[in-house]
Parts: sequence; structure tokens; C-alpha cells
Amino acid sequence: MKRKLKFKSAFCVILAIVTAMLFCSCNFNFDSLYEGTQSLESKESTLTVHYLDVGQGDSIFIELPTNETMLIDASVNAYGNGIVQYIEEQGYNRIDYLVATHPHADHIGGMRKVIKSLEIGKIYMPKATSNTNTYKKLLTEIKNEGLKINTAKAGETIYEDEDLGIYLLAPNSEKYDDLNNYSAVIRIVYGSRAFLFMGDAEKLSEKEITADIKADVLKLGHHGSSTSTSKEFLERVQPIAAVASCGENNDYGHPHKETVELLEKEGIEFYRTDTMGTIIATSDGNFLNITKDNPSVEKED
Repeated sequence: MKRKLKFKSAFCVILAIVTAMLFCSCNFNFDSLYEGTQSLESKESTLTVHYLDVGQGDSIFIELPTNETMLIDASVNAYGNGIVQYIEEQGYNRIDYLVATHPHADHIGGMRKVIKSLEIGKIYMPKATSNTNTYKKLLTEIKNEGLKINTAKAGETIYEDEDLGIYLLAPNSEKYDDLNNYSAVIRIVYGSRAFLFMGDAEKLSEKEITADIKADVLKLGHHGSSTSTSKEFLERVQPIAAVASCGENNDYGHPHKETVELLEKEGIEFYRTDTMGTIIATSDGNFLNITKDNPSVEKED
């Protein structure tokens, strides 16, 4: 009799486990990378990263678990108003931390409209200059709004508390031949998860970074170009997923075949905005969810 009772108890436990697994699988999104079964609905405890589909450019909008916001780059001028609209649709009218990774137009072109339209907290830019009208107009707008520029360089901390840290890992040198290597590289750590944003940093900059760069999600440098993302760099980052921000049928062939093949060889889940639209990664500091096919940013004609 005791054996039968033990058998029934064991059977009930197994049945409960199987039922729970089936229930969890019903909530699984096969178009996303997902670990765990916890709901990620509360903005107050969630980090949400929007890798915006802005053509051949970069723009990443981040909702921080502190109820603050961050914007890394703003693509070309034609996407400026669309980026503002996207941010407002998420329920925000302020950017607490605005980062212009480097002075190329496909990263700062829409930033002037962001500054004119939204309340801005701190601005971070590397000490890299350009003679383009896009760069000059951005500096003028910053001055007109009475804002100041904080120098983006390795070793600086943008924000830090017990659970959240936002760190600048590059640039590490004062002078480069290529503007791409001046890119502000940012690592966000939230709980047990980390995100790395490379701007257009190339292999030279990658080699110079001595800080911890391990991250679950890597925003590829230079739109997935073969001039960035070396094998050695990937081995240090150890990402679960990588995101390339690039335009459909762009003239540069981004992301390059070499980069895509390397990611595949390393078993890294690959997302790209040109074919998948806006990519959104969400984490509560433990669980991680990545989805594709989200709304793209509107472009002006």
C-alpha cells in the first residue's frame, strides 16, 4: 500500500511539472530569443532597448528601469522627426542621456530635431570634430538650447547604482585617423544582463578596450561591416544575440558576409533592422526577451 501511495505521489509531481512546462511553452514566442517564463510588463523594473529601423543609420532608444530614458544616435536628418514621434508614442517627452557616438551624418543627422523637440538632460559626445554642416548645425542647436557637452571617453560612468550601471568603454585614445574609431562605446549592465553598443567602432578600437565587455546583446560596430567585430572581440563579448542597424539594399553591402558567417559560426542569434524592422530587447535584469518585426521609424521624403 505504501508503495502505491509513493508511486501516486511521484506521478502527481511529474504530472504537475509537465503541465507547468506545457503552460510555459504556450507563452513562448518563437520569433524571439527568450530565457525564462516571467512576464516583463512593468516599466518600473524593466530595461527596454529599441534598436530603431532608421535605414542606413543608427538610433537606439532605451527605457531605463529608473524611469529615465537614453538615446544613442539619431540616424540621418530625414529620420529626426520620426524618431521624436516614436519616442513620444512610448510615452516620453524627455531624453535624460543623449549620446552622439561620433560626428558622421548617419548617426547625428536627426539629433538636432530631437534636441529641438524634446527636453534634454545630459549630452555625451567624443572629442572628435567634423567640418560638415550637419555637425556644425548640431553644435549650434546645443548652444541655442543652453546645453553643455560631456566628453565621451573610456572610463567615464554615466549612471550607477546597485542594479544598473551605464559605462563608457571607448574611445581610449585622443587621436584616430578614422572618425569611426572615435565612437563612444557604451555598456549597460542591469542585474545579471548586459548590453553593448559599439557605434561605428572598428577593430582598432575593439583591441584598445581593456574593460569588461561581456554582454548578452551586442549592437554590432559599423552596421555589421567586416572592418569591425573580430573573432577575438566576439570571444571576449560572448553575446547571445547581435543586432545590425542597416538600410535595405544599402550601397555598402552591410552587414558584410564575413560578419554574418562569423556570427553563425559562433552560434550567435543574429537580428538586422533592414529585414526585420525595429528590434526590441527587454529585460528585468534576469530574463531576456528579443522581438523583431516591430514598427519602423517614419522617414520624411
